[in-house]
Amino acid sequence: MASKLRSLLSRSGGSFKERSESFVKSSITSRREEDGVDTKLTPLSAVADAFEDLCAMVNAGSFDGDLDLKSFCDACSLVSVLFTCLGTAFKFAELEYGAKVGGLKGAIKTHSTLNRIIDYDIKQGTVRTQGSLTRQLRRVRQGIDLISTLFKNFLNSDDPSLKEAASSAYAKTCAPYHTWAVRTAASAGMYALPTREQLLVKLNETHESAEREMRRFIKASDPIIEYIDKLYTKRNISLDW
Repeated sequence: MASKLRSLLSRSGGSFKERSESFVKSSITSRREEDGVDTKLTPLSAVADAFEDLCAMVNAGSFDGDLDLKSFCDACSLVSVLFTCLGTAFKFAELEYGAKVGGLKGAIKTHSTLNRIIDYDIKQGTVRTQGSLTRQLRRVRQGIDLISTLFKNFLNSDDPSLKEAASSAYAKTCAPYHTWAVRTAASAGMYALPTREQLLVKLNETHESAEREMRRFIKASDPIIEYIDKLYTKRNISLDW
């Protein structure tokens, strides 16, 4: 996939943004056809496809390793559907995550890549300021990690209830950065989670297809999470917030 990305970008004209968008649009159908997978996308397979494309962009190492902001936001927007499938228990996460992705989308015209939004906030002295783009990116990253960790827990258990899988994922990824009030509300909401079977119905997946697509998302999202973390650490910005 990465070699295909480099080949496409090197042959195509236009800006990095135009080339990366072209790659995202063309690769999904061709990859799924090559793999012999039904090309009709479900919410879960659409997210997995989008993050595999982001992962390929990062792994290609082209354009100084920068990642196009619009492509990132487009992929992240699809994750909101997964929060919706988890019902009212994750409504708080859906609202926060959606708002932060929306904030990043609003910056696309002025900041074309992830590096640029962080560099902008550094110059302005607003890296940790409420509402800053750098802070919003940090929260989006946590949302991606929450879903990825939840999927890992889902795959490692046969428990028909999702309470333990979701509670553990939240405690690991988001709870350390939330206020007591939000943590309390999240804990209470875990009792409203759909069952394992109900989630599969909402995702329009079978047990087999859900496992396949969840593993694809996990494999593709982990490098994206690591990439985002490195954007902070290489600028000596800690990750404890």
